[in-house]
Amino acid sequence: MSDNTIVDSATPTTDQPIPPATDRPMPPPTNLDTTQKGTEVGSVFVSNYPPFSTWSEDDNDAYRQALATPHDPTGPDVPLGLYMHIPFCRKRCKFCYFRVYTDRNASQIKRYLEALAREVETLAAQPAIAGRRLDYIYFGGGTPSYIAVKHLKVLVERVRGVMPWDGAQEITFECEPGTLTESKVNAIREIGVTRLSLGVENFDDTILEDNGRAHLTGEIDRCMPWIRAADFAQLNVDLIAGMVGETWDTWRDTVAKTIELGPDSVTIYQMELPFNTIYSKGILGGDESPVADWTLKREWNDYAIEELRAAGFDVSSAYTMIKPGKTTAQFRYRDALWHGADLLGTGIASFGHLAGIHAQNLSGWEPYLSTVESGELPLKRSFKLSDTERLTRELILQLKLGYLDFGYFIDKFGVDPAERYADAFERHRADDMLERHDGGVSLTRQGLLQVDRLLPAFYDEHYRNIRYT
Repeated sequence: MSDNTIVDSATPTTDQPIPPATDRPMPPPTNLDTTQKGTEVGSVFVSNYPPFSTWSEDDNDAYRQALATPHDPTGPDVPLGLYMHIPFCRKRCKFCYFRVYTDRNASQIKRYLEALAREVETLAAQPAIAGRRLDYIYFGGGTPSYIAVKHLKVLVERVRGVMPWDGAQEITFECEPGTLTESKVNAIREIGVTRLSLGVENFDDTILEDNGRAHLTGEIDRCMPWIRAADFAQLNVDLIAGMVGETWDTWRDTVAKTIELGPDSVTIYQMELPFNTIYSKGILGGDESPVADWTLKREWNDYAIEELRAAGFDVSSAYTMIKPGKTTAQFRYRDALWHGADLLGTGIASFGHLAGIHAQNLSGWEPYLSTVESGELPLKRSFKLSDTERLTRELILQLKLGYLDFGYFIDKFGVDPAERYADAFERHRADDMLERHDGGVSLTRQGLLQVDRLLPAFYDEHYRNIRYT
């Protein structure tokens, strides 16, 4: 998941705790909205703002200047994160839209990881970064667990040599079950990973195969004893509602087996079809969409929420259920980003954010590698946000938590969202997507299940009805 981003350097976010899920009553199941039906080609999941299609080379110099500006240790304590993109997979899923490679040999992988380490070293020396501690780290992909233990250890040794992470609140590592061995699980634990995220997606082998997944359920069963023995602070399991071939029977079985697995948190995505997936190319070529409609996907998601709640989980966001009382289980990466933290996005095509400026790396294999190897940063495009754009960005991302505290935005930006976004809030309230209350809003269940569809109503006018990516 290399579509990560963002930031704000005005107000510390570590002093703005997220209210625990148990303090927020979960709205009961309700009749789901049916106005958006078929799953057609186009991005649905909103990970950033303004839309990526508006970014360009025009603001690259502004990003370079931000890196060259010395960090003020007496200023606001803005959390700093590091995302490292590992773009290798055994197979490319038919719904995947990330920058991944399935045909790289050992020497090519080694070259990439050496470049990744060098990019981190180059960033660590920048005046804006030098001396700052890492608050959170994320190994994403692709498949980070694809690489060999010896390569992982070399990468970590070099990165920690310039950016120590002993005090980091969270270190996340994404895994595909079939790439894990007992020694690799132990190595991942030894480098300090606190949150292991396992890409299960589904428990039906036919569905996994038809959707191009590399693993089968037997590989999940094989790796779980190693994961449990390693005793990670948090085990997260990813599911996707609406994979091609899904039925009510297969989905009920997947939810039941997920609960049986005993994770600390479960993240549920609804299948979408961005432009560059295998499925999307078929549809654009004249094929019918093979993906279930949005109403059915939301019903499946709603069912999963209810089953997980019955099993003792609480709602943590529109996508995530988490076990209460697990004090070491958190989503620091998510919460920091949604509250304006800095992020160094490293690796091919990765996104980052510093001092109110978005940036994306070069997305071509050789351009990325040769640029980093020459000692330069592989900057492709950037976007310098206005104060209003920063406000909008944080507001739409935090709405994914299921609620908004207007006081946070008043304190940080000097703007009352109730006035600034009055029309959008009223439209969604009239559609039974949210409820107003003193000091903020809360999403209804149907609003929570389709939150990404609600967000464009908050966009500035000139960002609406344009391609997201």
